[in-house]
Amino acid sequence: MRKGNYLNFFPVLPVIRIDISTWLAIPVLLVLIILQMVVIHRFTLIHGMADLMLLGLCAWSVQKNVRNAWQWAIIGGLMAGYVSAFSWYIPVLGYLIVVGLAMLLRRRLWQVPILAMFILTFLGTLLFNMALLTVLRLQNVSIPLLEALNKITLPSLLLNFILAIPFFALFSELADWIYPEELEV
Repeated sequence: MRKGNYLNFFPVLPVIRIDISTWLAIPVLLVLIILQMVVIHRFTLIHGMADLMLLGLCAWSVQKNVRNAWQWAIIGGLMAGYVSAFSWYIPVLGYLIVVGLAMLLRRRLWQVPILAMFILTFLGTLLFNMALLTVLRLQNVSIPLLEALNKITLPSLLLNFILAIPFFALFSELADWIYPEELEV
């Protein structure tokens, strides 16, 4: 049975249409996770490193025309969970929380998305690192909180802030390419 521009072989089930930007999430986030594992892993500040997946999801989520940031968060979280030593659901939940915050900030700060990007980078880095520290504490790995904050979280935050503007510019161009502005004639 043909329905619109796609085939529906099971007319009882609802048709799930996947937007091109959701398909584009797979190679974009795959490149980010590969760069995270290969390149960024070598560039640490004290013991902290930048989180490219977090920055990419923050930058994508604050764009005004983006409608599928939730799918990007799930795909990115699953990719990060697959390569991480932590359980797979930790990055998925962390990135979903960050995208949820992005949706709230996008409604509140809709005229200044770069400010929303910096707020999200700050909150996302803190929340994600504190969640990972909590998981480590539950696994009986004792890391003093103040030491973890000084040697891991704050350097990671600084590196994320340095990379926030280039990521915002790149993902802004990507969003403009995928969702072009309609011209009035």
